Amino acid sequence: MSSTDKSFLDRVFAAKSKDESRQLYDQWASSYDADMQTYSFIAPRIVAEMVPKYLKVSPADASVVDAGCGSGLVGVTLHKSGFKIIDGLDLSEGMLRVAEKTGAYRNLEVTDLTTKLDIEEDTYDALTCSGTFTHGHVGPEPLPELVRVVKAGGVLVATVLESFWKEGNFEKVLKGLEESGTVELLENNLHNYRKFGGEESGGLVLVLRKL
Repeated sequence: MSSTDKSFLDRVFAAKSKDESRQLYDQWASSYDADMQTYSFIAPRIVAEMVPKYLKVSPADASVVDAGCGSGLVGVTLHKSGFKIIDGLDLSEGMLRVAEKTGAYRNLEVTDLTTKLDIEEDTYDALTCSGTFTHGHVGPEPLPELVRVVKAGGVLVATVLESFWKEGNFEKVLKGLEESGTVELLENNLHNYRKFGGEESGGLVLVLRKL
């Protein structure tokens, strides 16, 4: 099977560099939402619904940053739930252009999540990250930086592909954050949030509260 015969999902999972990943998502942007519907991909909805469940402030008063926002699926669900201040970060300009058309976001910025974010500490009430901690994308290393930009008492909600959890050694990074008194683990449950090759699969939905 040639690279052109493979689905975009296969190709982004196999990406070997950030540049390759960026180029693939730029190419995929226009058809991403339709393609993910064929996979019954509900992770963005699950992530968005976790935020008001654990947030201590009302959606109308909360500020959220959607890290790895892609085409804006999380932001759209948050916006429908009453969230008004939503910023989006993503590596792909093409995906951000699609997200902009949703009207759900206040600001959208091209951002490499593996680097230090140009955001002050304790800026947001919540951070969401759906579909980014996975093969060919981002490992657990940015977790402390993502937590840094969340206010004390705020929450971080992220998906981690099941097969990538052990491979990426997420447990070690999470344990370090807990032991340092940086976060409290609120939830880390397995959800089947997509169908691929006719089989249901998914990952862990991680919910942390910053202390």
